[in-house]
Amino acid sequence: MQPLLFVFILFFSAAAFAQNPEALPSVPEPIQNLVNEGAQIRYLGKEQGFDSWITIKGGQEQYFYVPEGGKSFFMGVMFDNTGKLITVEQVRKLQEKEGATLDALAGDFGFDPSKATDPKASLEFKTPSEQMYYDIENANWVPLGQPGAPVIYAFIDPQCSHCHEFVKDIRGDIEAGKVQLRMVMVGLRPETLAQAAWLLATPDPQGRWWKHLDGEKDAVPVVPEINQQGVQRNLAVMQSWKFTATPMIVYRAKDGSVKIVRGRPSDVKALIGDAGVRS
Repeated sequence: MQPLLFVFILFFSAAAFAQNPEALPSVPEPIQNLVNEGAQIRYLGKEQGFDSWITIKGGQEQYFYVPEGGKSFFMGVMFDNTGKLITVEQVRKLQEKEGATLDALAGDFGFDPSKATDPKASLEFKTPSEQMYYDIENANWVPLGQPGAPVIYAFIDPQCSHCHEFVKDIRGDIEAGKVQLRMVMVGLRPETLAQAAWLLATPDPQGRWWKHLDGEKDAVPVVPEINQQGVQRNLAVMQSWKFTATPMIVYRAKDGSVKIVRGRPSDVKALIGDAGVRS
């Protein structure tokens, strides 16, 4: 299958990286710069003609794909032409090989305050769940509901039928002011990627989304020319936490814990009752 690369494209003069005993291919200079700053690096193998790399620093993962010749590289996640995330499978295979070692690297959530540009980044996250919640809070989302209501986040693909059913289940509570749903828009196919980007860019995403949910054709159009950087960031957050399906629901409960629900919840009323954090 031919891959679809939804990525940022950067060009550089490649510099050879000293190979380890496993005879790794040359690493792009920007990746070496991350290593010099303390990032861990792992080779994911060759995929569709690309040398694939993962870097881990401060619990954050980045994925790099380097075409033959090393004159450029792609940063992002790779899909095949069915919408399947190739990157997920690559990471899974690496986890099988490295086991707890890779998980330990990804679970190191300390920050060096002297290097932080965001004041919040100077905080030391005590658990991976706190880092995850912070990442999702700072993703690109569309709010449904009133400010001040308890908040629930959900990764939503515009054409995901389970997402549609979940939002329909919770719509009455949203409109009654009992909860605010923040939709972290993603697209797992080229068409839905464009729709998600359009929703993040339109002046009235809430109104358009309700019309889309009500079945109005072209309420959320496919406009490939829309800047997709915001959705790419959301996909990177989703991938970094190994979320592979939509809807993926994350919220902070009344007891302060961070909880995750995969897929359409069976009891939305219980979910709302457990969500205690207000915006």
